[in-house]
Amino acid sequence: MSKIIAIANQKGGVGKTTTSVNLAACLALTKRKVLLIDIDPQGNATMGCGADKHEIELTCCDLLLEEAQAEVVVVSCGDLNFDLIPGNADLTAAEVGLIQSPRRERHLADALAMIKNRYDYVLIDCPPSLNMLTLNALVAADSLLIPMQCEYYALEGLSALMETVTNIQKTVNPRLTLEGLLRTMYDPRSRLTKEVSEQLQKHFGSKLLRTCIPRNIRLAEAPSHGLPVIHYDKSSRGALAYLALAGEIVGRNEKE
Repeated sequence: MSKIIAIANQKGGVGKTTTSVNLAACLALTKRKVLLIDIDPQGNATMGCGADKHEIELTCCDLLLEEAQAEVVVVSCGDLNFDLIPGNADLTAAEVGLIQSPRRERHLADALAMIKNRYDYVLIDCPPSLNMLTLNALVAADSLLIPMQCEYYALEGLSALMETVTNIQKTVNPRLTLEGLLRTMYDPRSRLTKEVSEQLQKHFGSKLLRTCIPRNIRLAEAPSHGLPVIHYDKSSRGALAYLALAGEIVGRNEKE
């Protein structure tokens, strides 16, 4: 049974794309079949998998505008052992085109219907905004994974995102659940980090993932080499943290 997880947070710089790429790679190492979808016009997840976003012929844009079928847009990431639906700046045009469609929020869900059962996990890297692209991801998804830093402004943004999720559950995707909150760039020495973690634990309980992703130089370096950190430096703290996250998510879903 396939599970589609949207990885989203309207606040930029929280490790959303880093989480998408590295979680995909680590899930693949557990022998799960994984598809990563880059629905962010910045195309950073595509580049982080070693693909050149400027050279790709077919992207998620073609999928959303119904100009290509999903199976021809999917590319293999080779030795990374997972598949990719790439994205680039063309997605900005896709967002404009979607607005004119009567089923504008369902294009991604419709496109994935034919291929999603080929995979154990489908991860969607969303833009850092609550726009039509993110809405398509949340309508297609079974659950939402929210990467966030432990800081005051992150809590403010989280309430707006959860309000959006509630509205989507009530209107277009009642099956959407919260996969979990992932603390990124985590510094256990910080007093603010501890205070925010306590607030998250109080409000979200078991939905606050045990795994925390630390600040790690190898994690920051890996995208410039077009590699997930597990393939760049498998012994780094960042790689071990994402392996733990993959294990936690697989464990939770198999338990359910």
